[in-house]
Amino acid sequence: MTRFFAVLLGLAALGAPFASPASAQDITKGTWVDLTHPFNEESVYWPTAQTFTKTEVFHGHTQGGWFYAAYNFAAAEHGGTHMDSPIHFAEGANTTDQVPIKQLIGPGFVIDVTRQAAEDIDYLVTAADIEAFEAEHGRLPEGAIVLLNTGRAGLYPDRKAYMGTDERGEAAVAKLHFPGLSAEGAALLVERGIAAVGIDTPSIDYGQSKDFAAHVELMTHNIPAFENVADMSALPSTGSSIIALPMMIEGGSGGPLRIVALLP
Repeated sequence: MTRFFAVLLGLAALGAPFASPASAQDITKGTWVDLTHPFNEESVYWPTAQTFTKTEVFHGHTQGGWFYAAYNFAAAEHGGTHMDSPIHFAEGANTTDQVPIKQLIGPGFVIDVTRQAAEDIDYLVTAADIEAFEAEHGRLPEGAIVLLNTGRAGLYPDRKAYMGTDERGEAAVAKLHFPGLSAEGAALLVERGIAAVGIDTPSIDYGQSKDFAAHVELMTHNIPAFENVADMSALPSTGSSIIALPMMIEGGSGGPLRIVALLP
């Protein structure tokens, strides 16, 4: 068994939210849910970031008679379903290749704020929201991967509906509107010792943020964020295992992410 699968089996804790991190499961059983938006020309990027492009190198039959396909792609680190590495907002913090695997594979906890986000496009997930979740499901354990479900994944990739504007450039940033995590909520997650946090919006901070307080709070404590996570509606509040593996860009501040959930 490879070291990767040994780590995966050790961290995949399905069942009770306080299952031991050493609990193992057979990863050939259960249901896999892909939480990744495909990367293409419609992928959502920050208004000032380079968007995804794919160009054809070759697609067809060669002179030798066999079929061959190859493409080039280019994009910013931050766009589509991706990870923000801690160094993105914290000097000296972990780069993409330095984020430990144990922070990318672990038990999933889904905090649902779809009702609040439907009523307020600029909703901030509060510490009270997290505490209400804990009152029902138990305290978030160390090493948890917390996913914030605002219900906005279904609007992707319609930029205007999903992020408030489809305009490009610096001026468009002021027109961004979508929910995010409050500074107080981020501080509580840090206190709980979570491994990582994800959200189904373009940023862990809400669209109108001017200080990116949630980013700063999380990343100064070496906690990465997963952004533009796809539809979480199939996930239970507790009991899933999350695997979130970014492109391993050496020295990177983030990178494209393939994130999946394993349900019992």
